[in-house]
Amino acid sequence: MRVLLTGGTGFIGAAILRRLLETGHTVTAVVRSDKSAEAVSRAGATPVIGDITDSTWFADILTTMDGAIHAAVPDDGSAAVMDDSVIDAAILAFAHTQKPFVYTTGIWVYGAGDNLTEGDPFDAPAITAWREVRQDRLLSGGINARVIAPGIVYGYGKGIPGVIANAPRNAADALILVGSGDQHWTTVHVDDLADLYVAVLDNGSSGEVYLGVSGGNPTVRELGQAVVGPDGAVAADGLDSTRARLGEEFADALFIDQKASGAKAREHLGWAPNRPTLVEELSA
Repeated sequence: MRVLLTGGTGFIGAAILRRLLETGHTVTAVVRSDKSAEAVSRAGATPVIGDITDSTWFADILTTMDGAIHAAVPDDGSAAVMDDSVIDAAILAFAHTQKPFVYTTGIWVYGAGDNLTEGDPFDAPAITAWREVRQDRLLSGGINARVIAPGIVYGYGKGIPGVIANAPRNAADALILVGSGDQHWTTVHVDDLADLYVAVLDNGSSGEVYLGVSGGNPTVRELGQAVVGPDGAVAADGLDSTRARLGEEFADALFIDQKASGAKAREHLGWAPNRPTLVEELSA
């Protein structure tokens, strides 16, 4: 399949790119600079330099493809604006076709829960509250769209868990946690997540949402203890202090207590996440 990929130089997107190529897809990666073009070219993709917020230009590129995965995440706070343009382009380019379009949201949109599933209502914190209306618009847009909501993604020392691995220490040399540490994070290794993206592209169903979580739901305290080792110490932190350290909206999201299994993707797509757990990675 000729697949268009956004975000191909990012943490998640680069893993998706590798997996697409390994499974025989031909990948065109939209990038914003010559440096990024060189990176995806070395990986085996064909780069196209352009701005995906130009929905007319992006739709023209999409019309030449057999499918697409949107995994780009800007670092300048413009994600909502970018996704509006991407969705506009996808609906325009893929209307009256069966070409699959895979869109990315995130586990935080569901808020807290002990056994989150795809059918649960949204209860998003401020940092991701914008996602609900975009997902609804895409899924009602009359195209063959599928959605993946990844958990907290880790692997190779990258991702959000760095806020624990690189956290400061207090005067007693205890690692400072995010909040009390009692909250659970629902997680997924980046390579397992890349497997899921390809499975959803190839075999997912139109209009369906899939939680990208491996079933590992460690507490933040367990993660902190993995960093310091069995003889090390960890210390709780208050909400105000964590907000001051990490930013209010980000901290509020990290305080959410979530557990999920990812059963739907396992049962419907045969997805079988098998990489090391986050606790194992942080303990290594």
